Amino acid sequence: MSDIIRLLPDSVANQIAAGEVIQRPASAVKELLENAVDAGAGHIELIVKDAGKTLLQVIDNGCGMSATDARMSFERHATSKIKEAADLFRIHTLGFRGEALASIAAIAQVEVKTRRMEDELGTHLVIEGSVVKSQQPCACTAGTSFLIKNLFFNVPARRNFLKSDAAEMRHILEEFQRVALVNPQIAFSCHSNGKVLFQLPAANLKQRIINLMGSGFQEKLIPVNQDSNVVKISGYAGKPESAKKTKGEQYFFANNRFIRHPYLNHAVEDAFSDLLPEGYFPSYFIYLDVDPSKIDINIHPTKTEVNFLDHQVIYSMLRSAVRQAIGKFSFSSTLDFEAEKSFDTYFPKDRPVVAPGIHINPEYNPFVKKQQAELKLTAPLQQQDNTDWEKLYDFARNDHPSDQSGAKSLTIDADFDSEPLSRGFMQFQNKYIVSRVKSGLMIIDQQAAHERVLYERMLEKIEQQKASSQQQLFPQTVNLSAPDAELIRELLEEFSLFGFQIEHFGQNSYIIRGIPADLVDENIQTLIENVLENFKNNQLGLKVDKKINLTRAMARNMAVKPGKVLMPEEMQSLVDDLFSCQVPNVSPSGKTIIVTIQADEIEKRFGN
Repeated sequence: MSDIIRLLPDSVANQIAAGEVIQRPASAVKELLENAVDAGAGHIELIVKDAGKTLLQVIDNGCGMSATDARMSFERHATSKIKEAADLFRIHTLGFRGEALASIAAIAQVEVKTRRMEDELGTHLVIEGSVVKSQQPCACTAGTSFLIKNLFFNVPARRNFLKSDAAEMRHILEEFQRVALVNPQIAFSCHSNGKVLFQLPAANLKQRIINLMGSGFQEKLIPVNQDSNVVKISGYAGKPESAKKTKGEQYFFANNRFIRHPYLNHAVEDAFSDLLPEGYFPSYFIYLDVDPSKIDINIHPTKTEVNFLDHQVIYSMLRSAVRQAIGKFSFSSTLDFEAEKSFDTYFPKDRPVVAPGIHINPEYNPFVKKQQAELKLTAPLQQQDNTDWEKLYDFARNDHPSDQSGAKSLTIDADFDSEPLSRGFMQFQNKYIVSRVKSGLMIIDQQAAHERVLYERMLEKIEQQKASSQQQLFPQTVNLSAPDAELIRELLEEFSLFGFQIEHFGQNSYIIRGIPADLVDENIQTLIENVLENFKNNQLGLKVDKKINLTRAMARNMAVKPGKVLMPEEMQSLVDDLFSCQVPNVSPSGKTIIVTIQADEIEKRFGN
């Protein structure tokens, strides 16, 4: 029997590596941008066409490469960053595995033009599917230009699994933002299909955050700083009032590298625990400087997951640093009983204490003209004889002869057996609607019920194209993150079906000129952010039509929230609307709406 184990060809091995390193166009963008940063570039330009499926280009003015280095950079495990295994534990650069360019070249058509500052001519290299097509000298500027065309051209199955252009572009912008945030000293620019998305000059960290996230962050940031021999913490956290229901603006960087670390994320959120309502998340841009020997970044091909040797100490210090920053800027409530004097009461020594005067007119009649009533005003109570209080009581008692006790008019009866039950409904914990039915008790989740009603109502309006819009007297400007701005650009047509009139207003801002006619008492900025967040969460599940997905998100955010007190008439109307729906038992998000407790079960509870 012949041997069956053999070495894979380089082209196949590179495609396998590409499956780990290059999952989508954004992965290639990340690798190329990090290489440009490692090359010492002062300006980096990203050019994208068709969300990277057709073209990706990164141009930098870094150190460039010689002809030999340009060719070697596309070999597997070829790198200038490490020489021995021990170097893995003192890494200061970004790319070091030596797999990125080889992986990209295995699944795309690549052109590289590069020149070192000291060389007169550069190198032009063309590679297609790991095969070098040509390499020759060329005239080019100092630095490197990577051009990637037709990504996954020879792996059609991978290409078919890519999302829409808007979705892939959001991922590209996320990677661009992560690299730009950690390198504010470098100027960046980003172009998509001929349009300039970002033009970021070299600046300090705060200005870079504002340039990327929008001018609204100018007044939202508070500095976070903590230095020790274990970790140096720096960066910014958002003020509590700027918290959102999304986690999109939460960034951790360790040794100038973007990381994901749920354990440290919990430390920051715990620092805000007493200041934010449930369901809201703070924004933060936190930078950790740790001894490279005490951090392991070689546990995942994308290098976004890391391990810290002193993770518990870093957790405590991070939580303390954020709390200190919040307290320093007077956003947490503190009470010093030794210094607090507002509870003391002081009386003047030169005059006696006089009770405040109260004007009372026992002969007041609301049907008498104002001028006549003013003539009958009595003197202040403090100037009357102390025995007159009985006359006032007699007047109040005689004025209501039919109610000698006065108890009924002063008592608010909120008992279960009073008004609510007379209408058949009662609200429990301001969250559920309870009603008696023939078989027992019916309990309805008011938010899920309203969500179902709104969902079917909006779908009907969309199908019949009857959605009405209410013009805004003062149009509102909504500032979004770059990925969300790209998403709303994709959904402008769908938003208009609900009655929104939205116009692009430069970079990541939009003007809301009209809103749905039935949308009342809503913060438009918060509503748009929450709708987009729910839309993205729904996309993680089954693929559904954009209209259906957006309708679910709109219904979820416009529905009445737990804690809302409903009048009996409102409960009656909501239940009537619910039972007129096609699917009254389940909300659009799959949540149970109605639960019935049988009379037999209640009897068993009492042992009957």
